[in-house]
Amino acid sequence: KEVEIDAICDGHDVFVPGIMELVERTGIHSGDSISVYPCMSFSDEVIDKIVKMTERLAIETRTVGLINIQYILKNNELYIIEVNPRSSRTVPYISKVTDIPMVQLATRCCLGEKLKDLGYGTGLYKSSKVYAVKVPVFSNDKLSNLEVILSPEMKSTGEVLGLSTDFNEALLKGLIASGMNANRDGGVLITVANQNKVEVIPIAKKLVELGYRLYATTGTAKVLAENGLEVKVVGKLHDCDDIMDLIKSREVRTIINTPTKGRHADRAGFKIRRLAVEQGANCFTSLDTVNAFVRAMSLGKIDKDLNVISLQEVDEINERN
Repeated sequence: KEVEIDAICDGHDVFVPGIMELVERTGIHSGDSISVYPCMSFSDEVIDKIVKMTERLAIETRTVGLINIQYILKNNELYIIEVNPRSSRTVPYISKVTDIPMVQLATRCCLGEKLKDLGYGTGLYKSSKVYAVKVPVFSNDKLSNLEVILSPEMKSTGEVLGLSTDFNEALLKGLIASGMNANRDGGVLITVANQNKVEVIPIAKKLVELGYRLYATTGTAKVLAENGLEVKVVGKLHDCDDIMDLIKSREVRTIINTPTKGRHADRAGFKIRRLAVEQGANCFTSLDTVNAFVRAMSLGKIDKDLNVISLQEVDEINERN
């Protein structure tokens, strides 16, 4: 798992407004990942370790003002990806949902004031009672021949925010606002690399439970069928005419494709991903994102069923609790 922190340091003390958890595993740019606040998957012990390491890094790097740190948690061990003595794109996000004026506080620290005198204390701030899910927005359909695979190279051109006291609803709001198709019309095409075939089985089962029809290329279909799933086999990936027809006819509206051999424009996988984007279909290249999509869709709500929460209401909810 990967986490991201924006903290404020006055040279002696450190204030951590919040810890953000990234949905996609390490290897995907944080700007292209779904980000969740407050984090959900970490024990109090791990959170305490993250905060103490953040305090030490901020002070030892002699940072005054804002600092952004990204960590990896693997087998309960904490690793550092990068430490940036600056603001980041997540500062406005955390500032809005916590009502903490992070830039103003950091500026006052730069001018010589101390965190202890600024009214928010030090260490980790209390968690919000409202879930905030930041979902990246892509302009892939507007940029021809652009590879859409999520990778360490950032491709998103914006982001949206879903807010709710229920995590799944906050996630669904964010996905819908990002332009994702949240209707259950059309089938799901699954064609994944060998190392992902076992991992995709429970995802496929959940999709069937949600009412989706499954399509898959030969290798993936064999694994799914062996695990009791009804799936329609489509042509092999290197001969992608059948798949193209399914997407163009809108019989398939969601594509799950983890690439195997690079990102060359003449490969069938590239062509399928491009067509999916251009036809307005959901195109997932990370199984973590698919899991988030399935979790949101399991809520059983659509756009008109979602409650609207304003930023002012976030403050009121947190004050009540």
